[in-house]
Amino acid sequence: MKVSKKGFGLLASGKKVHLYTLKAGDLSLSISNLGATWTSLIVPSRSKGADDILLGFSSFEGFANNKYYGVTVGRFANRIGGAKFSLDGKEYSLYQNNGEASLHGGRVGFSKKVWKAEIYEEKDGVFVRFALESPDGDEGYPGNLSAAVSYGLTKSNEIVIDYEAKVDKKSPVNLTNHAYFNLAGEGRGVDVLSTELKLYCSSYIEVDEDLIPTGKILRTENTPLDFQNPKPIGKDIAALTQTEGYDHCFVIDGEAGDLRPFAEVYEPITGRHMRGFSTQPGVQLFTGNNISSLQGKNGNVYEKHAGFCLETQHFPDSPNKPQFPSAIFGPNKEYHEKAVFAFDW
Repeated sequence: MKVSKKGFGLLASGKKVHLYTLKAGDLSLSISNLGATWTSLIVPSRSKGADDILLGFSSFEGFANNKYYGVTVGRFANRIGGAKFSLDGKEYSLYQNNGEASLHGGRVGFSKKVWKAEIYEEKDGVFVRFALESPDGDEGYPGNLSAAVSYGLTKSNEIVIDYEAKVDKKSPVNLTNHAYFNLAGEGRGVDVLSTELKLYCSSYIEVDEDLIPTGKILRTENTPLDFQNPKPIGKDIAALTQTEGYDHCFVIDGEAGDLRPFAEVYEPITGRHMRGFSTQPGVQLFTGNNISSLQGKNGNVYEKHAGFCLETQHFPDSPNKPQFPSAIFGPNKEYHEKAVFAFDW
């Protein structure tokens, strides 16, 4: 097990950005402290050799200009309808960057900030803890917030994630990672439609034409969103004419707060298998519906459905939906969530 650190690039502000590479078991995970961004994940396969299974870019500039590939998202992941919410009788306005909604933290969310990084080891793995201060009023959100996320690799081929935040006023908090996976390997020119997915989710969040939750939670059974039994991601995708693919928040079965399974993914070409576990109430499945001729790593070009995201999170628009699990934290209620991605082949 080891962690290495090297220079990655220089921002226009003069801030230096570093890249941390964690190695444990048979995996290698690289993370930049710009946006606490996963830049690569090297995973062996049954017969095809090792591959980088994350979409991304070859250069620092690619990641610096990157919207959401591999980034850590905050202060609030996903959409807040109308780019506003009310707390204790006061209305807060946010930046509109997704129609009339605020998406993934606003104009300059956590994904565009340089995080402080600290390397540490535990008996079963190596970790980097990324920390960030978000001042009162940052992107319209109340309270001085201290956020931290630890990403680690274990000897048993797991990525272990620990999200934490403290805030001195009541504020919405919703952190996640926005990695785009392709278990066949990002450079093989294979989309994810034949990848088999099982979700431990018997219901999902209904949304309107702007992808803002209506407040209703519906059953997945007998709909294109039913992944309770494994099926290829592309099997029913053509029925999703509104989004041209999956961009839906699913309700994870079981008790929120408990670390429980939410997904199993199997890639038939390489035999790679990924299992996901989370304490969060929901997971957003996104299938890269808007990717078009994107210049990726090593000259590879990504097209529609080149990758998928499984973003563990609180439900979108939770601050405006009192019937959803509360995503309001502070000052006496701390935010703490965990996730695990386990790999075999």
